[in-house]
Amino acid sequence: MKNSTPLLKHLLSIPVIVAALGYFVDIYDLVLFGIVRVPSLKALGLLDAQILDKGVFLLNMQMIGMLIGGVIWGILGDKKGRLQILFGSILLYSIANIANGFVTNVDQYAVCRFLAGIGLAGELGAGITLVAEILPKEIRGYGTMMVATIGVSGAVVAYAIAEDFMWRTSYFIGGGLGFLLLILRVSVYESGMFEAIKKTNISRGNFLSLFTKKDLFNRYLKCILIGLPSWYVVGVLITFSPELGKALNLAEPIAAGQAIMFCYIGLILGDLSSGILSQLLQSRKKVVFIFLMMAMVIITFYFSFLQGGSAFLFYSVATALGFSIGYWAVFLTIAAEQFGTNLRATVTTTVPNFVRGATVPITLMFNFGKGYLGVVNSAILVGVLVFAISLYAVYKLNETFHKSLDFVEVN
Repeated sequence: MKNSTPLLKHLLSIPVIVAALGYFVDIYDLVLFGIVRVPSLKALGLLDAQILDKGVFLLNMQMIGMLIGGVIWGILGDKKGRLQILFGSILLYSIANIANGFVTNVDQYAVCRFLAGIGLAGELGAGITLVAEILPKEIRGYGTMMVATIGVSGAVVAYAIAEDFMWRTSYFIGGGLGFLLLILRVSVYESGMFEAIKKTNISRGNFLSLFTKKDLFNRYLKCILIGLPSWYVVGVLITFSPELGKALNLAEPIAAGQAIMFCYIGLILGDLSSGILSQLLQSRKKVVFIFLMMAMVIITFYFSFLQGGSAFLFYSVATALGFSIGYWAVFLTIAAEQFGTNLRATVTTTVPNFVRGATVPITLMFNFGKGYLGVVNSAILVGVLVFAISLYAVYKLNETFHKSLDFVEVN
């Protein structure tokens, strides 16, 4: 009991809570499009045959926005401060989401998804960087676990909102949540590590050094690659579950919104479990490996035993899949721990957005392959490639559990 009070005091501090709520808004919007994809595109007059292709296009526009935004906000986070991007990114997101509620065609929809993607890109990385730097190293894994666990619950809320309201209203609510979050952020304080380095002449936010310095590039690339399976699962197996369910001859049609909700319920439990397991094993690397192996087993079941199954079985597997990719908190903690204070926000903000941005080539490969191999075989082939790359990255990764974050990179 002696140690529980200081732990709770740290975990319930304003910066941790605000970072968690920022990720909550982030996830709400990310999955909202997947949930309202079919009804919103039908409302805009698209035919059933167009919905998959236009859905991939709009998802990719959102992810490209996040990719670009990740670089912009990440650099600003190291140059201007963690709080600057927490405010700027949520403001842009809120405006874009409210505008999304007024779209009348696919082109307008694409612009709003792109701008919302740029806005959302700064939320998670800045929050994780701030939490990792202000918490003692012995418990920072619990802090990032809390951010991820609360954050992914935004998917469940997105589903509930989309069920009770029209798709346009769901976007308005997302924008409103963003504006409410801006008010809470007034009381958040800046990272002490950043404030200290700000007073020096040390170069900060040098994004290009991540590609010109071999050691930095190797660390950076491995951080990105270990996260790829999460967005293969969400971006292909779950987002396009209606099409995959049909190809697997399921007894009942699959609703994308329900598949996403059940996947994220699994993610909540997975993030909670992976964070605790990481603290118990005192290892980030082992936990990522365990969860990747679990995901491969469940994906094998997905393609081998769902054939002709029920919707209930599919949603159960979707929940299990969500749990297996629930190492997001550990993955983000690894990114924050790998790099010095002068590059930490740049890395921690760009890494998850490069992973999300990887949804673009992943879904393009899937979309291209389905024309030659069929929907199921194309998804399997892409999955094999993604997991092979990710497992190799985990194998080459350095352990960072006990690492102090009070250091800088010479770039």
